[in-house]
Amino acid sequence: MTGASSELTPRAVVIGAGFGGIAAALRLRAKGYDVEIVDRCPRLGGRAQMFERDGFRFDAGPTVITAPGLFEELFGLFGRRIADYVRLVELTPWYRFQFPDGATFDYGGSVADVQSAIARFNPADADGYLGLVEESRQLFETGYVGLADQPFHRVSAMVRAVPDLLRLRAYRSVWQLVASHIRDDRLRQALSIQPLLVGGNPFDTTCIYGLIHYLERRWGIHFAMGGTAALVDGLGRLMSEVGISVRLDTTVASVVVDDGTARGVRLESGELLDAEVVVSNADPMHLYGSMIDSRHQTAGVRLKRHAARLSMGLFVMYFGTRGTYPDIAHHTIWLGRRYRELLSDIFHRRVLADDFSIYLHRPTATDPSFAPDGCDSFYALVPVPNLEAGIDWAEAGPKLRDRVFAALERSVMPGLRERLACEFVMTPQDFQDRYLSVGGAGFSIAPLFRQSAWFRFHNRGEGPRNLFLVGAGTHPGAGLPGVLSSAKVVERLVPAANAVARRSP
Repeated sequence: MTGASSELTPRAVVIGAGFGGIAAALRLRAKGYDVEIVDRCPRLGGRAQMFERDGFRFDAGPTVITAPGLFEELFGLFGRRIADYVRLVELTPWYRFQFPDGATFDYGGSVADVQSAIARFNPADADGYLGLVEESRQLFETGYVGLADQPFHRVSAMVRAVPDLLRLRAYRSVWQLVASHIRDDRLRQALSIQPLLVGGNPFDTTCIYGLIHYLERRWGIHFAMGGTAALVDGLGRLMSEVGISVRLDTTVASVVVDDGTARGVRLESGELLDAEVVVSNADPMHLYGSMIDSRHQTAGVRLKRHAARLSMGLFVMYFGTRGTYPDIAHHTIWLGRRYRELLSDIFHRRVLADDFSIYLHRPTATDPSFAPDGCDSFYALVPVPNLEAGIDWAEAGPKLRDRVFAALERSVMPGLRERLACEFVMTPQDFQDRYLSVGGAGFSIAPLFRQSAWFRFHNRGEGPRNLFLVGAGTHPGAGLPGVLSSAKVVERLVPAANAVARRSP
């Protein structure tokens, strides 16, 4: 479907142009709606912004692309090919783990490749990895193939899922799942790290998220040449071609509710955008906390919001270097000396410890265009407590920055501070201010079992009719496969445009 819409075409407004919002906009356009998407950021992408400083470029948001077929589907809705918009390349290795003792573990490639790398640490764990992959496959078939794109707004859906969840012992944590197959403590840390990529503590996160192992194994880990922002730009071009209207630098203040039905949105400017369907890609904690009057909400969602456990915060250092570090992989997980105890400090005690672990992204390992000739572009992401910890980031940020640079310089990046060409940081306070992420949480609510499926914020609005939710805080959860799947759920829930009567202006 392309071109302008008829005056009789029902309208849909999408709040937020993150990947969930973009996917929902495209899916609703394919169902026949006249779609407008509104976002407060200067670019499409939500948290997947692109920063440019002194000739260096930095992806601000997700850099790990799994399940590329979910993106291919969006282009296929309109008879397009993703390859005509952006080039995805598979990375090898997927991740390099850097341990405190100096040992490294390259994770990715074939099963035999991973087994060979594992055997350097503990030969017995090579067979254990096969057991982990098989159990992850079972979780994938149930949790991803069977449930990820299915609505969970009715308790009956949860009841139907319970036997499979019990059979898979979904009450276990990701750490317990990994530890049941792997004995070496360093490998246990490396192979349990995935929940942190969606905002969870491996010791608390339901082992349903162990399906990520098989998800990575099934399709690999990819990178968009030009960065995640290039993928966003490709989707933006597609939206333009099929007639989706886009408003940037525009904040939605509230959802307009009349007679129990969402009728559109009110912008901060006071302007009203009427619509037959409203889709929110905002943090559900912000949506229900600030954008919809409590009298229009169910008692269940009010309780859910007040009892919610938020994901951790993120401290992200963006920097460019004069000269390159060719021995650093595209994705490096730099692990500190503590693991369980550090995670407890972040998620439970809510204190900023002296030590840390780092996710180090070096896109110039794959795409040199991210930096001037002979230079490298990096970001170093450090999981930290969210704003509920009461940390003054104006004071704590510079000190943490110094410690991170010193640690990298001592280990994998000699001479780093002398070679810095540019640098800046984002703290949890920035996440709250820029993205309206409650508590500065990096991934909305945490992926606990009691905050999954029916217990998570529903894709069908919990209160107003004709309100739908996508994004990290909704079912099925955070991460690109999760937020893209949430749009597939909404597509199932929203009727085709020709079944919806357009209201008179």
